[in-house]
Amino acid sequence: ANISAVVDLARAFARGLVIVRKRRPAVVVVLGGYASAACGVGAVLCRVPIVLLEQNKKAGAVNRLLRRVARASAVSFAGTDLPRSVVTGNPLRPEIRAMAEHPDPAGARAALDLPQDRTVIGVFAGSLGSRRINEAVRGLVEEWGHRSDLAVRHVIGSRDFHDYMASAPQPPDDGMIYQPVRYEDRMHLLLDASDVAVTRAGGSVFELMAAGLPSILVPLPIATRDHQMANALAVAATGGSVVVRDEELDSKRLMGELESLLADPHKRANMSVAMRGAASVDAAERAAEVVEAAARG
Repeated sequence: ANISAVVDLARAFARGLVIVRKRRPAVVVVLGGYASAACGVGAVLCRVPIVLLEQNKKAGAVNRLLRRVARASAVSFAGTDLPRSVVTGNPLRPEIRAMAEHPDPAGARAALDLPQDRTVIGVFAGSLGSRRINEAVRGLVEEWGHRSDLAVRHVIGSRDFHDYMASAPQPPDDGMIYQPVRYEDRMHLLLDASDVAVTRAGGSVFELMAAGLPSILVPLPIATRDHQMANALAVAATGGSVVVRDEELDSKRLMGELESLLADPHKRANMSVAMRGAASVDAAERAAEVVEAAARG
């Protein structure tokens, strides 16, 4: 497998060089994933300027590899370890930006079949999901199932969905509204509909900030360079989120953190203001300006 990987990597670099030579772009934008290394190196060999886009507080391996030769770096957080940095924020998908600029919580709740008169907790952790978060939510629903003031929309993820659903908690009819789903392809609606989020701390923290959504962040402990913890701490410093270490999360801790937020609407309102104040809704335009400046030389 290692030999095959080396061969594939060599082929990728060769293809990257061919692509850059053939197209002769004015600038190459490197987003930081491993797939971007080939054309990034191709740009270096062809003397095409490079702009790095970094989503996290701590730069990934490819961006760190190319940082010495990059013309500029568009970063999401101040203090990111890349040279010639301009803080732009992380570009948002059009539907997220539209939600941020024209929020409609009532419409979002109606679309997701969530009640208008309850506090909504949104739980999600990427397409695969998080077993740690899922089990904490299972315990929460079992303990709080009788509460008629809450609704929980729980995005379980594809990895553990079937196992989880085989023994999923079922609140009483007059209790909590609980919506376990495998995947959420309308995240803009869930962000708009929720009062509190429980989630990981990847680049999606900028979507939380755009939505002004108070959050309990549980950073993925195996993330490269522990960048999710760095992201989470940067967001928490704004006053809009609470950070819980993965190994410390269980249903009891989750209930405690949520209860302190649910019991204090004024606190949630202040957190929402803090999140919106830290948002970079126009990050795409800012990043584009950095790219265009590099292209002009």
